[in-house]
Amino acid sequence: MTESRASRWYYGWNIVAAAGFLTLLTVGMRMGIGPFFLPMARDLGFSRSMLAGIVAIGMLFYGIAMPLAAHLAVRRGTRFVLLTGTAIVVAATIWTVNARSPFTFLLAFGVLMSTGLAFTGPVALTPVISRWFSRRRGMALFFLSTGSMAGIAIMTPALTFAIGWVGWQATLVGFAGVFAAVAIPIAVFVIRDKAPAHADLLPDQIAAASAPQAAPELLDFAGAVRTAPFLKICLGLFACGFSMNLLGTHGMPMLMDHGFDARTSSFGIGLIGVTAIFGTLLLGRVSDSLPRRNILAAIYFIRGLGFFALLLVGTQWELYVSAAIGGLVWAGSVAVSSAILADVYGVRLVGILYGWAFVVHQVGAMIGSWLGGWGYERFGTHAVAFGSAGALLLIAAAISLRLPHKGFTLKAPRLLTTSR
Repeated sequence: MTESRASRWYYGWNIVAAAGFLTLLTVGMRMGIGPFFLPMARDLGFSRSMLAGIVAIGMLFYGIAMPLAAHLAVRRGTRFVLLTGTAIVVAATIWTVNARSPFTFLLAFGVLMSTGLAFTGPVALTPVISRWFSRRRGMALFFLSTGSMAGIAIMTPALTFAIGWVGWQATLVGFAGVFAAVAIPIAVFVIRDKAPAHADLLPDQIAAASAPQAAPELLDFAGAVRTAPFLKICLGLFACGFSMNLLGTHGMPMLMDHGFDARTSSFGIGLIGVTAIFGTLLLGRVSDSLPRRNILAAIYFIRGLGFFALLLVGTQWELYVSAAIGGLVWAGSVAVSSAILADVYGVRLVGILYGWAFVVHQVGAMIGSWLGGWGYERFGTHAVAFGSAGALLLIAAAISLRLPHKGFTLKAPRLLTTSR
């Protein structure tokens, strides 16, 4: 017998809270490369373009590991994936702080660290949350994104302070210790793959769902990836990955090149995460009542304008105002995209589809990370990379408005090439 939704705490929210905290650390580190960038380059003797290339390849492997994490979560369970990812992060950290050549640093920090963070990131956690939530799926996934934004808000200044205090190697080792101390208890004691039969539905919704209905025609993975909604989601996530990882890797160097000091730059980037926390809480409240495609388009549109604003800021107050406004919609694109995937294709496919869509996200991340370093060295300006990010986000906003509402594949199976 399932718990009463009206009078008892729903255990699914425990999973959301734990997943959000874990995501704070994983995304905070993945998006917090900016504080490490210049100290690493100076200490290792790497050029900006070389280190940007290593980071870019790491972003790609972060994406490639996502479908593998989703597949293993289905076959072996979420707990297995989280524990495996934690072990990889610890091993990668030990190797990274001892690596000195570009190739070994690429393997340690670029490939292995990225794989471990992918196994413990949002893609590994989205399927279990989608199973535990139906009525409030959008809100739950937005709260997961709150952890990502808290990671940017908290980790960027914290890592900047720690690197200035003890150096980047000790900071990385400290992160690995904290990460293991958090991830292992969450995996062992909190995560539960098996959700109640009707998730968080209310009694009247359970009765409606239990009523006899005609069996819909279901898609397999091969059929789903050839449909227009999936491709549109992927195009939007490409722009998302390009922009977010460009800012995470080159945001601080760009602001410092424009005359801001390290502390002001880190607070400016961190402020995006702080305001994004409130933005995700607000968007989470409306994500189950307003059309998700409209929310996604608004996120991309305002974020695109924010990238153009960052290129123009010249004073602290301009930086902080631009960061605060842009931060309100900085989060949520991944949450809304995954919710739309669940709406359109069903919970059965959301994990693997989200994993492969995130590969496209990380291809964008790889290109954005690389272009930020190469563009600056080639043209002496960050306008090429940051202007490209703004343009891509505006295009993604227009594409998002063409996404369907719920049940597209179930209402129109004749448009699909593969079904079963």
